[in-house]
Formats: sequence, C-alpha cells, structure tokens
Amino acid sequence: MATRSTATKTATTTATPARPADPVEVAGRLRLSVTRLARILRHQDAGGLVPTLSSALATIDREGPLTLGTLAVREHVAPPSITKAVVKLEAMGFVERRTDDTDRRVSRAAITPAGHRHVMQNRTRRTAWLATRLQELSADDVERLAAAAEVLERLIALPPGDRAGDRP
Repeated sequence: MATRSTATKTATTTATPARPADPVEVAGRLRLSVTRLARILRHQDAGGLVPTLSSALATIDREGPLTLGTLAVREHVAPPSITKAVVKLEAMGFVERRTDDTDRRVSRAAITPAGHRHVMQNRTRRTAWLATRLQELSADDVERLAAAAEVLERLIALPPGDRAGDRP
C-alpha cells in the first residue's frame, strides 16, 4: 500500500487594496437574498395568507387604523387592490372598517383582536426561525448582519421620492 506524503505549503498572501463595492452588483445580490429570505420567512406563517394580505394586515396592526388610501400608499399598491385586500381581511375577521370621527365619508381599516393574534403568531414564528439560523453563525457574522440591518432600515425609511425609482 502506497503512502501519500503531503508537503505543507506555506502560502504568502500580499495585501491588495480592496476595490470599492459596485452598487449595481450589491443591489443585485441584495435583491436576490432579501427576496429569498422573505419567501422562506413567509413559509413560516400559519393561516396561508397570500403576501399582499399578510403585508397589509401587518401594516394595519403596526400603523392603523388607516384609511384605505393611506394603506395603499404604505403598501405601494393601487387603491382598488387595497380595497379588495381589506374586504378579504374583513371577511376573515382580521380587520374591521370604522367610520372616521372627523369625516363621516372616510372609513379606516382597524385590526381586530383575531387579526392582531394572527400577526403576532406569525411574527413570533418568523423571528424564532431566523434567530435559530443566526445562532448557527459566528459572532462576527451576526455583528455584520446587525450593522447591515441598520443600513437597510435607513434605506427603506427614506421618504418616497427620495429613493431612486420609487413610484409616487
């Protein structure tokens, strides 16, 4: 039986200056990663709401009661689409429409206790799944993700119109 001897090679690395990140390349990689992560997190949800309904419900829970026009702007969808979404959520018992106190012609979508429970259950499930995955990473990687999360939060917090490519 022949034995193999492996020689230990000492690699010498020279420091090369890091080239600046290409924003277009970063945007492509980030878009794909965020989309995939969002899809995986949606699979953690109970109740089988489609993404549009789930997002609208979470927005109403976080910011509501909201007029349908405001909700459409927040969700970046057309008013007829948000009207259909609210009708479906209302039929499920997750939201209710309330007449505005100052303008009786305006109604606001408000979360119901059942809707709030649904949102909280899904948030808890998603957070638990993601926290479990983060625990598999090194402390340095978790710190890098924490810093990236801060940057992403600032990026999405820019008012509409201040973000390149935003629709009014």
